[in-house]
Amino acid sequence: MANIMPTAGLQPIGMDNDIINTAVDKEAEELEKPPQIRERVWGFAARIDPTVTFEEYQYWAKIEREEEYQANLEFKAEHGPRTVKSVLLGRFSKGIHHENKKKAEAAAAENSGTASPDEKTGVTATNAGLPTEAEWKQASRAMRTASWGTMFYLITTDILGWSSTPFVFASVGFGPGVALYIIFGAAAAFSGYILWKVFLGLDSSRFPMVSFGDTYFRVYGPFARHFINVAQAIQQFMTVAVLILGSGTTIAQLSSEKICYVACLIIFMVVGMVFGSIRSLQRIGWLANLSVWINIVSFIIIMVACANYPIDYSAVTNSTLIKSIEPIKLFAGPPPDQYQQQATGFAGQFNGINQMVYSYGGALLFIAFLAEMRHPWDFWKGMLCAQTFICVVYIFFGAFVYGHYGQYSASNINTVIQPFRLQTANNVLGLITGAIACLMYMNVGMKTVYVEVFQEILGLPPITTRKGRWLWYALGPLYWALAFVVGAAVPNLNGISGIVGALLILNFTYTFPAFLYIGYRVKTDAALPGEGFDPVTGVTTRHDAGLKRWTRGFMVNWHINSMNIIYFLGGLVCSGMGSWAAIEGLIQVFGPGGTVATSFGCAAPV
Repeated sequence: MANIMPTAGLQPIGMDNDIINTAVDKEAEELEKPPQIRERVWGFAARIDPTVTFEEYQYWAKIEREEEYQANLEFKAEHGPRTVKSVLLGRFSKGIHHENKKKAEAAAAENSGTASPDEKTGVTATNAGLPTEAEWKQASRAMRTASWGTMFYLITTDILGWSSTPFVFASVGFGPGVALYIIFGAAAAFSGYILWKVFLGLDSSRFPMVSFGDTYFRVYGPFARHFINVAQAIQQFMTVAVLILGSGTTIAQLSSEKICYVACLIIFMVVGMVFGSIRSLQRIGWLANLSVWINIVSFIIIMVACANYPIDYSAVTNSTLIKSIEPIKLFAGPPPDQYQQQATGFAGQFNGINQMVYSYGGALLFIAFLAEMRHPWDFWKGMLCAQTFICVVYIFFGAFVYGHYGQYSASNINTVIQPFRLQTANNVLGLITGAIACLMYMNVGMKTVYVEVFQEILGLPPITTRKGRWLWYALGPLYWALAFVVGAAVPNLNGISGIVGALLILNFTYTFPAFLYIGYRVKTDAALPGEGFDPVTGVTTRHDAGLKRWTRGFMVNWHINSMNIIYFLGGLVCSGMGSWAAIEGLIQVFGPGGTVATSFGCAAPV
């Protein structure tokens, strides 16, 4: 008798061959489909995702650059050659991505009434809840509207600070002044090149970079990013304090010292609080354009004044170590101690170099500028034009004014010129450009503080939300108030700007980019055949790790890496020496026979 297995009530059924064949065909179709890219969180929230590897950043950045190249070709074909009219209109345009969005919305509205229903179901196929890849990329690039021409204006506004250049020549003399401006200018341009290369290699719409700290995160990790962002926030804050101090001095001179000096600082602080609520650089781009031309008019006024009228000696004797009025002295090399304004000995000369470094500071914002470009590959054009223009202006203006004012070439040269009507006109222009610069620094600095501290650590809502926007408006006045306290506590423009320049600006302009590029090149060059990121599986393949990998990556371009190590160490040395010189200068200028200004006092140093 055969053994019968219990079926628990289940009876075998016959399988139709058609059903089997259909299942096999479907499986074959699935196998023939191209593999789907593994999706993850994209956008601003994903830019600091610790699970994203260096190779994945590079993979998507390469695709992004190719798409930007094609989009740029289409843009040129659609808009034709650039004319004066198109450039001027572009200053006030919201950008090509906004134009494309409007066209897409218009096309969608036109097609919405003619959508055909599905032949089988009779229901119109919609996917309203899920944006397509094209829609997502359109949205992610909507804020990237700036051209390289806009970069020229933004970089020039960010960096150009010609008023202290005569002081540099007065501190080091004609020869060293010209040579050092060219050397430091070339080095600043090289740092800009480094940041541009790193941005092109690691930024994408999926994982955008929006700040200097993002570059360090992708090369060195989260701790490096936090360090950079804290330093960036401090620099932006101190720069606003310097601008408040300088603009307050200008207001004091405009009022003929009838207003208490600390009240003048408060006036500018309040103005900054009112206008500091602007949250997008796009809305102040045209102001940056205006600022460049105001700067040009301003230094022409100063050159006319110094070539034809006498000096306002009180602005120098009230704020520097020079107390006597003597014939103008000019020097090809470093001037003797009795003609130094801020300090004696080598510290006096290095204080001039600190001001030079301060004048070239601006690399900190380059990533933020690149993040708003429609075609980031063109950034080098705007940067090179801006750096060349700035270097020429610095040398010409500094040497020209020093040739007429000699040892009385103060760091805030606006306060030294005569007659009073030209001084007044120039001070008004200086207030306007100072206010624009303050808005830019406060905008980026406050964003960094909000995102890094309040949003990430304290869990406050994003700045793009309603609550985040109101918190931004509330924290802005606090930011300005604290900057006022710092500026009023140390009322010496040379000293405080020297410390900021040596300790922060110099490192962000020269030291940090060099160290960043070392890591970027080593990681890039360490890749072996068969390594890389697979978008289907989301897996990054590496055949080795650790010191062996870093050594191999370093040796591929050892000459470039060695040069950057020297560049990095040179930046650290200059930072240390500059900080020492600035502190020595403050000790001497606030000592006997120094400035008449005191902390939170009424006496103005003009």
